Amino acid sequence: MTGHVDGPLTHKRVLKISIPIVLSNATIPILGAVDTGVVGQMGDPVPIGAVGIGAIILSAVYWIFGFLRMGTAGLAAQARGANDSDEVAALLSRVLLIGFAAGALLILCQVFVFAAAFAISPASPEVEAGARTYMQIRIFSAPAAIALYGITGWLVAQERTAAVLVLQLWMNGLNILLDLWFVVGLGWGVEGVAIATFIAEWSALGLGLWLCRAVFKGAAWRAVAQVFDRARLIVMARVNRDILIRSVLLQTIMLSFLFYASDFGNVELAANQILLQFLYITSYAMDGFAFAAEAMVGSAMGARDPARLRRAAMLSSLWGLLACGGLCLAFALFGGAIIDLMTTAPEVRETARVYLIYMVLTPLLGVAAWMLDGIFIGATRTVDMRNMMVLSALIYAVAVAILVPLYGNHGLWTALVISFAARGITLGARYPALERAAA
Repeated sequence: MTGHVDGPLTHKRVLKISIPIVLSNATIPILGAVDTGVVGQMGDPVPIGAVGIGAIILSAVYWIFGFLRMGTAGLAAQARGANDSDEVAALLSRVLLIGFAAGALLILCQVFVFAAAFAISPASPEVEAGARTYMQIRIFSAPAAIALYGITGWLVAQERTAAVLVLQLWMNGLNILLDLWFVVGLGWGVEGVAIATFIAEWSALGLGLWLCRAVFKGAAWRAVAQVFDRARLIVMARVNRDILIRSVLLQTIMLSFLFYASDFGNVELAANQILLQFLYITSYAMDGFAFAAEAMVGSAMGARDPARLRRAAMLSSLWGLLACGGLCLAFALFGGAIIDLMTTAPEVRETARVYLIYMVLTPLLGVAAWMLDGIFIGATRTVDMRNMMVLSALIYAVAVAILVPLYGNHGLWTALVISFAARGITLGARYPALERAAA
């Protein structure tokens, strides 16, 4: 039986979902630059290193729970497509409970978390002391930061990406203003940056709950039997488990890329770091269209409408392809100028230009991977995502083993590009089964 269908799928609808996400993602690197810049005014390299390392460690720890965003988006979109408003409300309660519980656990275990992090990534005693100070403050906003993953996924599923943009602008904008006040104005240093983020994250959680306020007017969000329904909890756990495994493998590929790059010397390592920013720009831009796919495909899957699912996949992917084509052209025309903005070292500039071709090719060769990720998340076909990620990681490992000894850094970049293409090809091979599942 076909569920609820909520209006036609159009190009305008895709852009309405996508553009706010692209704009909200643009605030992320700005915040990072301000965090670094305000402590940089202190004239001491230690605070810069302390904030940088502390932020990286906490981001990596919080990222473990990033599955809440993706899993919630797919499940809530399907519940919406099936016109199951009670389950939509119950899902919000579940992700909030998971976020609060996970954050509380991190607070309780912070000593062990920090010890493990510094054992893996040691720093000088001065930098480590500053980083600990930073993290000991910020860790107390862990419940808010993790719960916000779930709220973001839930809003995306409702196609309320304008609300996501408001949420990001508020959180990052407030963080920047407090950074300037606490560090530049009051001279609080590393502690000021941490307190600014703590306040911004908790206030963003409050705003997120307010943006979801319509749900709390009903009774379903607090219906214990619905929220803790065993069958639905099992489905949610399975979906999130598969996404977590997939994400860990993807992160392993990226970390191994950095480790291999360190073997080629400081100049090539610096050049690779600069070129990775092109990859991050592409990823931020593609998030918007992948999120559109998550929302629309999930709704179509919930409605059990394979034709609508196909149209959702094609429309969002068309815009993703156009965006990637634009990025390829921009990188080809202006890549050298972008590199020059990022570094003044002549040898790094020259080396980065040698490998710029890979950044020109990656958007087009990777567009299928980005878009199919969104499509499969919306359909909650997470077993396929996990399995195809395992296969792609193996292909990447073989490519590295063969190409790096022969071609050095060129071989490493080629292997990374191959991994993106492999994800797209393998997920594409599973797409027909996704449509059959919708039917």
